[in-house]
Amino acid sequence: MRIFFLDKVHNVIQKIHLCKVRNNFKDWFIFMLLSIIWGSSFILMKLGLRDLTVFQFAALRIFFAGIVLIPSAAKYIRLIPKDKLWLVFLSGTLGNLIPAFLFCQAEERIDSGLAGTLNSLTPIFVIITGALFFHSKTTATKAIGILIAFTGSILLMFSNDTSNMKNDLFYASYIVLATFLYGFNVNMVAKKLHHIGSLQIAAVALSLNAIPAGIIVFLSGFYSLPLLKLPILIATGCAAILGIVGTAVSTIIFYALVKRAGSIFASMVTYGIPFVAIGWGIIYKEQVGWKQFFCLLIILLGVYITNKKSKILA
Repeated sequence: MRIFFLDKVHNVIQKIHLCKVRNNFKDWFIFMLLSIIWGSSFILMKLGLRDLTVFQFAALRIFFAGIVLIPSAAKYIRLIPKDKLWLVFLSGTLGNLIPAFLFCQAEERIDSGLAGTLNSLTPIFVIITGALFFHSKTTATKAIGILIAFTGSILLMFSNDTSNMKNDLFYASYIVLATFLYGFNVNMVAKKLHHIGSLQIAAVALSLNAIPAGIIVFLSGFYSLPLLKLPILIATGCAAILGIVGTAVSTIIFYALVKRAGSIFASMVTYGIPFVAIGWGIIYKEQVGWKQFFCLLIILLGVYITNKKSKILA
């Protein structure tokens, strides 16, 4: 009888372990998928901005993302508590709409590989905004990691041509601000909207933000362009792909990862993004050398130290 009982316990433990392994595999699969999607977004911005303005491309991106999710938003908006609806809208504004313009503005001047690298500061701002606004715990280890990551980002600026350093720093600051907003939004979703489904948040947030985005598209003069000419079609196609896949689909996946694995692990997807972004930069012959890779490793080391053993706080 005792042996039978122990066998049962052993079988249960094996099933639990197998379940955990499967869940971890799913988490890492989502992690890698998001890295590829978001790592490719920077080169799409660079290509789209050849023939569209910052306001046209960024607004089109969010407009396409919101339009494709309207059927889901119409279904789910009634399921969201009215007192949380403004937070869902704010999540779309802080996590998608404003960063879309900030990244496009930055890529007017800096390379897509550099933009992808600076995006790896997002986990740092998850920690900072969590401590400042959401009462998350902070340790000395996290502080050291933050310092290392910011040191890496500063060195990254000086690793490029210093003749326009002041201008580069100004444009890079747009990405720093965007990552700050990403960090705040990740914490807000994890702490304030944890009881609402990932698809519900993404669909409603992006569909609501498609309204101001559509207004900006109209006011930007997009419809006065020769829309049937190949360069405009290609640029618009880049915005559509980035909006539908890189924003709508990936936002749903990301919110699901936040709920599955926690805000800290989810924000660490920015570990993989710079490598994909730099890979595209090499293909398109952007300025990428050993100095940029060295600075990237410093940033990732800082992010790793900051997030070490912090998953329990997510």
